[in-house]
Amino acid sequence: MILGIETAVEHVGVALGDHRGIRARTSLASDRRHAEALTPMIQFVMQQAGVEMDQLSAIAVDIGPGLFTGMRVGLAAAQSMAWALDIPIAPVCSLDAVAMHHDSTDLTVAAALDARRGEVYWATYRMRGPGQEPHRLSDPVVSSPDDLAIHLAERAEEVVCVGSGFDRYSDVFEASPWVSTLSVRGHSPSAEALVTIGSQMLVTDRAVSASAVTPMYLRAPDAEINWQVREGIS
Repeated sequence: MILGIETAVEHVGVALGDHRGIRARTSLASDRRHAEALTPMIQFVMQQAGVEMDQLSAIAVDIGPGLFTGMRVGLAAAQSMAWALDIPIAPVCSLDAVAMHHDSTDLTVAAALDARRGEVYWATYRMRGPGQEPHRLSDPVVSSPDDLAIHLAERAEEVVCVGSGFDRYSDVFEASPWVSTLSVRGHSPSAEALVTIGSQMLVTDRAVSASAVTPMYLRAPDAEINWQVREGIS
């Protein structure tokens, strides 16, 4: 039984599932209320599924890249529960969870999330089939939308593009000569995808202890960037 916690994006999501599939789920569109909403949502899905905390086998949590404050809320909750219950954590990349929305395609999948500040987080994937963890063709990076558009154009192949990064900078990608082969879908990482990927990580012995979980930032937090700009630090 795996609990999935999604707080690295604008919404908060919680899901509970096992080898039979998702047992309960809930989500809330909230860019600022992650900490306030998370605990009641966890209690709700546990009650809906009729599952007690001591029945959990692991916790799958989104480690980013994504919203810095939201990521910290989810990680803190997952680590606290894992320590208390003495269970492992499956640390899932948000871009992997986005790519799961197109698990049935034979085409290359590009997943991109809006990183704000005129940038996107992105990675490319080959899908392994329905319900299977995607295989990364490139590691997660942060770059300008233009750099991502150039990278995809240089692949010279049809690409399925998913995630808020493509929605946010649609003008950049629509201006590219390969747009006729581009399929844009506005998906975000979900707690259900975390449970699916987390279950495979658990089976393949890739879950880790709570103390070993680290966030995937890819760049400095916005507060640190603002301070450096204010102080004239490059």
